[in-house]
Amino acid sequence: MADVAKDLAAGTVGGAAQLIVGHPFDTIKVKLQSQPAPLPGQPPKYSGAMDAVKQTISAEGPRGLYKGMGAPLATVAAFNALLFTVRGQMEALLRSEPGTVLTVNQQVICGAGAGVAVSFLACPTELIKCRLQAQSALASSTTSSGAVKYGGPMDVAKHVMREAGLRGLFKGLVPTLSREVPGNAAMFGVYEALKQKFAGGPDTSGLGRGHLIVAGGLAGAAFWASVYPTDVVKSVIQVDDYRNPKYSSSIDAFRKILASEGVKGLYRGFGPAMARSVPANAACFLAYEITRSSLG
Repeated sequence: MADVAKDLAAGTVGGAAQLIVGHPFDTIKVKLQSQPAPLPGQPPKYSGAMDAVKQTISAEGPRGLYKGMGAPLATVAAFNALLFTVRGQMEALLRSEPGTVLTVNQQVICGAGAGVAVSFLACPTELIKCRLQAQSALASSTTSSGAVKYGGPMDVAKHVMREAGLRGLFKGLVPTLSREVPGNAAMFGVYEALKQKFAGGPDTSGLGRGHLIVAGGLAGAAFWASVYPTDVVKSVIQVDDYRNPKYSSSIDAFRKILASEGVKGLYRGFGPAMARSVPANAACFLAYEITRSSLG
């Protein structure tokens, strides 16, 4: 039980660190992912990541980069606490005896299991976040009647519940699972592999902060590199209209993006995602390790 409490506390602190460092990058990623394909002969709303940053700051001020942060901030404690706690419990299940260091392959299994658990929390949170982050990009593509303007996370939840009931909050669950399971398997596997490499063996307890930062940052990059097109599909489905949807399923969204924009369309916003993942996950893992070791 003491281990569960430590994982809960350390995961909460790690998640808060990750969100503060990474959210502006995430906002730009979602804006690039969800901007509509331009009409023939027309330029896209955002020509690239820096253009999206400039337009966001000029239209909404620096606060625009932190739009949609309320929903993940409210649940980031629960999300990371759940992620690290489920991973910790799976580690305990796979250990032959207390204190045994798990192999990299075993850590991959733990990451995949944790990914299943967090998907059910991530899906509604991400739906609310994406709809808030993308509304300025989507508003310009609609008629003058305009897209719905949300007042905040609770307002998004109310609108969605009114239109589609509780099920509406779980729109995009399949691509969320398809992102979280392999993504977390890759992330925790790479994190453990790098720690063991830096330590020169399975005992990684003596590693300094520099090594933990590098391992955490590269582990985060491994997450996104392994699942990015799935995240694009998830974003377009979650910001899609409930009454007149453009996409009938994840496969339909995948095919339509591929048909209209090619492989490039599946990597919209990849630059900001990678730029975010390294510092944000470095902060998350470092905060997690420091908090956990300070709890004994």
